[in-house]
Amino acid sequence: MRVFVTGASGWIGTAVVDDLLAAGHQVTGLVRTPTAEAALAAKGATPHRGDLDDLDGLRAGARAADAVVHLANKHDWADPAGTNAAERAATATLGDALAGTGKPLLLASGVAALAQGRPATEDDPSPFHGPDSARGGSENLALDHAERGVRAVAVRFSPTVHGAGDHGFVAILTAIAKEKGVSGYPGDGTNRWAAVHRSDAARLVTLGLTGAPAGARLHAVAEEGVPTREIAEAIGRAHGLPTAPIEDAEAHWGWIGRYFAMDLAATAKITRDLLDWTPTGPTLIADIDAGGYPG
Repeated sequence: MRVFVTGASGWIGTAVVDDLLAAGHQVTGLVRTPTAEAALAAKGATPHRGDLDDLDGLRAGARAADAVVHLANKHDWADPAGTNAAERAATATLGDALAGTGKPLLLASGVAALAQGRPATEDDPSPFHGPDSARGGSENLALDHAERGVRAVAVRFSPTVHGAGDHGFVAILTAIAKEKGVSGYPGDGTNRWAAVHRSDAARLVTLGLTGAPAGARLHAVAEEGVPTREIAEAIGRAHGLPTAPIEDAEAHWGWIGRYFAMDLAATAKITRDLLDWTPTGPTLIADIDAGGYPG
């Protein structure tokens, strides 16, 4: 299968490209820089220079492929409106390019805000609709294309897709802990974050390309919920820092504080049963304890 991957040089994208190639697929990856282009070509994939604002390039990449995996996102926390607008425009362009073909479109999404007071499940619809909502309402926009002859599938990633070299949320929390001299946790630290190892997330994407039906919501979740106190304690152990409760999360952590204070637990039973997906990678705490987050 010829697969067009956006975000092919990103944290999740590089692992997805590797897994797709190992499964025998041909991969064309969207990359922005000469360095990323060379790295992708060295793996045996085909670089496609461009970015999320190059809608003509996205359209061409999608039309030339048998499937699309859309992982790219600007993640500009200083301009969330711009990030959401770019995500919506890219999703609409990719979906329109595949309309009527029956080809797969797997779109990256997340588990945040899906449920209150319990772990989110794949049956929980995304509450985000329209261009002004989180991620530009891209999950619902993509799934709407199932009615237009696209095998649209949402892949909801855990808030932490972890592993050695991760520069995401846990890396940011680690850097803040080292800067402030304390590894904090919000409130009593009982709120939880779902977690998945990068290799397991990549494998799920590959399985979803061939095994997930149109309209499916997949959960890239290996651990239903790791208490934030345990995350903070692991960071503290790794760097010789004390741990302590933090009452004002945003004052202490900045923008990431509001996410660290959320309960983002989720299950993946439906996904596991549907795709026979069994995560085998290390746990989040094991990765932190092994020195995966030097900060």
